[in-house]
Amino acid sequence: MLQIGSLVDGKYKVLSVIGQGGMSTVYLVMNEKANKPWAIKEVRKDAVANYQVVRQSLITETNLLKNLSHPYLPSIVDVIDDEGRFLIVMDYIEGNTLDKALATMGPQPQEYVIEWGIQLCDVFEYLHSRTPAIIYRDLKPGNIMLRPNGRICLVDFGTAREYKANHAGDTSYLGTRGFAAPEQFGGMGQTDARTDVYCLGATMYNLLTGHTSNEPPYEFYPIRYWNPNLSSGLEKIIAKCVQNNPADRYQSCAEVMYDLQHYKQLDRDYKKTAKMSVAAVALLTAGAVLCGSLSYYFHQAATVTATESYEDMILDALGVEDDAEAIQKFAGAIRLQPTNPEAFEEMLDNRILADDCFTAEEDESLRRLLITGCDGTTIEKAFAANRAAYDDFSYKLGMAYFYCYEDVGNKQLSLKWLKIAMTSQYLDDSQRDRAARLRIIAEYYNSIGGDPKTGDPGLPFDVFWENLVEIADGNIAEIDNSITALMIYNEIALQVFQHNNRFVAAGVSYDDMEQELNSISAHIASDIEAKGDLGEHISSLVEEAKDNVEQAQKSIEMARRQG
Repeated sequence: MLQIGSLVDGKYKVLSVIGQGGMSTVYLVMNEKANKPWAIKEVRKDAVANYQVVRQSLITETNLLKNLSHPYLPSIVDVIDDEGRFLIVMDYIEGNTLDKALATMGPQPQEYVIEWGIQLCDVFEYLHSRTPAIIYRDLKPGNIMLRPNGRICLVDFGTAREYKANHAGDTSYLGTRGFAAPEQFGGMGQTDARTDVYCLGATMYNLLTGHTSNEPPYEFYPIRYWNPNLSSGLEKIIAKCVQNNPADRYQSCAEVMYDLQHYKQLDRDYKKTAKMSVAAVALLTAGAVLCGSLSYYFHQAATVTATESYEDMILDALGVEDDAEAIQKFAGAIRLQPTNPEAFEEMLDNRILADDCFTAEEDESLRRLLITGCDGTTIEKAFAANRAAYDDFSYKLGMAYFYCYEDVGNKQLSLKWLKIAMTSQYLDDSQRDRAARLRIIAEYYNSIGGDPKTGDPGLPFDVFWENLVEIADGNIAEIDNSITALMIYNEIALQVFQHNNRFVAAGVSYDDMEQELNSISAHIASDIEAKGDLGEHISSLVEEAKDNVEQAQKSIEMARRQG
């Protein structure tokens, strides 16, 4: 075991043991240089009988997690594979697992379970949308951490797998009995996204009732058998999740999320009211038939009213001071007309990116909106039918994730949107080329040795420099807009400031870097400042970019003197 007070890998000081299982120990450690807490999961060779199997499972887990970035997933920051032990350095997740909550307080309130279920749907939809899709396969309360702020974190990816097209079935059983889907028992078909739907249903069932299908009566009785006060709508959702035949379940977690968000509408009382409403509508419709000559007028009036409502919702959103409330109002307009880009553009430009900081909370709200059900599909898929607008939105969102996420950018989250933009038939050649180059950088950031947020790229620094220069080529303010241009100029200045010595080691001269910084200064002056009347926001970004260029130039001068 690691000794309290010892230093791991020369930088992680062990503070305490925070968890212990049959084969592993988890420690709280502190990176003293960065003054940041982390967790280290240690598996020792002498602690398990099948160490090589366990080690391979851990390698699978780390390989999957290091390329993922989501608010409900932990980040892997380091892996130390000694001969006698395997150490994983990851985010320190404060809180307790949901099985501890179940053990100490019994079945959980349905409002809590529904909210946790919605969060799990969010993270599963993210995993399932990867290429290839990632199937988690071992959801259970013990693998869900509940943070003090009420948000969950999905841990332990040891049994997760990438979906393999054309495979008839999984080769072995992996999962936890009572929560695992029938197809997880080897030889009974391949696990896919619907497997996680089953596990989600089984987990919610356990949290609501305290029971599993692995104990008497050895099946999923309706949740209201255990507690008659539970929602009948929620009972229907869980029953559909845990169907033995995958074809009878929800086909995606986006569908589950939509029903969880509207579970009250599935309750019997709601249906009784709905039936009465349908009867009333039928009577009114019969009367309307007698006035058929007015039908066209009514149709036109309804269309105008819907359009006015859409515009009114956008105006309401623009007039609200609170960003979260404004985003909700934009979402209402988007649900009304999901193919109309106006609400998307206003929400992105005037709220989410108005301060050039794309926060995790804004990201979460946007994700939920995009996977919300809409006319048998999701809002994102409905919006994608307007291909030109969707591609433009994807380009902006890719840039936002790359440069603005949590003030520092997150390359991993940008990948999906940059890939869409780079293959667009509607964007300019320069935008497609810029998206393609940013994608290359983003993918290298996520390779071994690359930090997906702000650290060093994983590609050689001479190649990295070539891509940076190409991305900044031309009048970006005219091709895109001034904000995009300034974000790109800031990125280059910061990279020169942080890594000029590594660029030089890779064959990039100080003259090359100075020339690029001078070019950036010229573009800021001629392409942006020369326009005049920039407004307060653009003006502050210009000053920031000029300051970063100046700092980068000073760092080069200092490096020259020291060299």
